Amino acid sequence: MLWGCPLPWAEQLDFMVHLTRADGAFRPQRKGVRGHRMVLGASDVAYKDGIPLTSPSRTWLDLAAVLPFEDLVAAADHFICSQTRSFGHNRIPLCSLKDLKEQVERHAGARGIRKARAALELARVGADSVPETRLRLAIGRAFLPEPTLSYVVLEPSGREVAWPDLAFPEFKVAVNYDGDHHLSAAQKESDIRREALLAANGWISVVVTAEQVRERGYAGVAGQIREALVRGGWVSRG
Repeated sequence: MLWGCPLPWAEQLDFMVHLTRADGAFRPQRKGVRGHRMVLGASDVAYKDGIPLTSPSRTWLDLAAVLPFEDLVAAADHFICSQTRSFGHNRIPLCSLKDLKEQVERHAGARGIRKARAALELARVGADSVPETRLRLAIGRAFLPEPTLSYVVLEPSGREVAWPDLAFPEFKVAVNYDGDHHLSAAQKESDIRREALLAANGWISVVVTAEQVRERGYAGVAGQIREALVRGGWVSRG
């Protein structure tokens, strides 16, 4: 949580603080604390606001023992996310995909290591939220083409039009996940302009909302994306 990692239990009030000693002494024992004793290398420790923490890459490896698979992929996406935009917010990665892979290679006997290896195969740079990761994984399960992340849609003049969450440039299909924060009046107006610009430049736009996901699941909304890809010229070879 201190690294901002999205966790399925983040809103629970009764979570345990995990406190680790690396000096060979006994595990910490106190109320509200789950104590650990581990051997930590230099790349396993980092500081945030003066607090010594397990580094982002080591934190992710430790999460492999407790997180469900898709949440572990989303956690990897969070740690490695890098985005530079001319508008909106930028993201500086907390670590690299290489850092995560090196952790897996160095700790072959760690709990959840098989899950970690499988999750790294699906981690991608550019996913900005858990719903985006889950949507991307649903697209893979539906045997659709892999989308491009951090793609910039340009007008013929070169002016930037939009940064879709997921893009299929070959078929000019743009996918955006609009969460509950898109319900504000200002955000709705921005979304309308985005959709108009995409259409004016020949792109097929698919907007996935949080309500659609609640009603149909990610598999259901992947069907919408399939239909858009077919309209864009994609032919399934399955």
